[in-house]
Amino acid sequence: MEYVSLGKTGLKVSIIGLGAWQFGGDAWGPYEYQTAKAVIGKAIEVGINFIDTAAVYGRGRSEEFVGRAIKELGIRDQVIVATKVPGDWHRYDDVIKAAHRSRERLGVDVIDLLQLHWPAAWLNTPVCETMKAMEKLVNDGVIRYIGVSNYLPPLLDHARKCLSKADIVSTQNRYSIVEREVEKEILPYVQKEGLTLIAWSPLAKGVVTGKYSPDNRPKGDLRAGDPLFMDDNIREISSKLVPIIKEVAAKYGKTPAQVALNWLIMHPNVVPIPGARSAEQVEENAGAAGWRMSEEDFSRLTKASDSLKISYVTF
Repeated sequence: MEYVSLGKTGLKVSIIGLGAWQFGGDAWGPYEYQTAKAVIGKAIEVGINFIDTAAVYGRGRSEEFVGRAIKELGIRDQVIVATKVPGDWHRYDDVIKAAHRSRERLGVDVIDLLQLHWPAAWLNTPVCETMKAMEKLVNDGVIRYIGVSNYLPPLLDHARKCLSKADIVSTQNRYSIVEREVEKEILPYVQKEGLTLIAWSPLAKGVVTGKYSPDNRPKGDLRAGDPLFMDDNIREISSKLVPIIKEVAAKYGKTPAQVALNWLIMHPNVVPIPGARSAEQVEENAGAAGWRMSEEDFSRLTKASDSLKISYVTF
């Protein structure tokens, strides 16, 4: 495994993290605690030390699973734990309450990274009010570092200016070889400012693995209605991009998922956090680190991705 600094903090996180969305059981279906524990145990075994969860994942269930596994495995000193406050809880007092409740569910003395899950777009909470609460949490030792999620650079920049001593160290945004909008504004910003971009959905819900096609689309979970799996989109991806991913994977003796993640970590300041539904999947994800494809293969994949015409209009 490789390790990089979380922003400018000097705190070393694995370049491939572990997303814990699936532990909540509200996305892919029922998820048993023992499976979650096995996934976390395997993550530590293969060198993944960065676990990302959120209060809304299963209404706290994911945080509880993460915290329980950390305690039972005795690995608190080996993991960096990140969680998130939903955008509906961004008033000053709510941020404080949410952080303390997350800390209790996680069973830790301090939350390593607390992120604002999405902007307070519905309740219209002033950004500086929220950031003052986040800074108080740092000062009180409830959290170590501040992050945001799903923020665009102008709002992120404004949020940073609301802080007096602390700073935002990371932003978590959707990023994969299929969905690359972050490259227009967000990635240049974080690279310029020395922040970390935590890439969520780095495997685009599995569409890059070659498992799915226009004739074989996901059924029975949240992906069934996802725009990426609509007729035109899945046809584009499976005909223009997946074959190149498979060719590169065969060349290096890797899996398509490992190639897609390796493509991401070739971008400076990017830390993908793929989920895993089994210990085998987390081990596969870890295999994306420790090697690099050639610049030629990187360019081939980028060119194939550039050729995609993806639409999010579903009706």
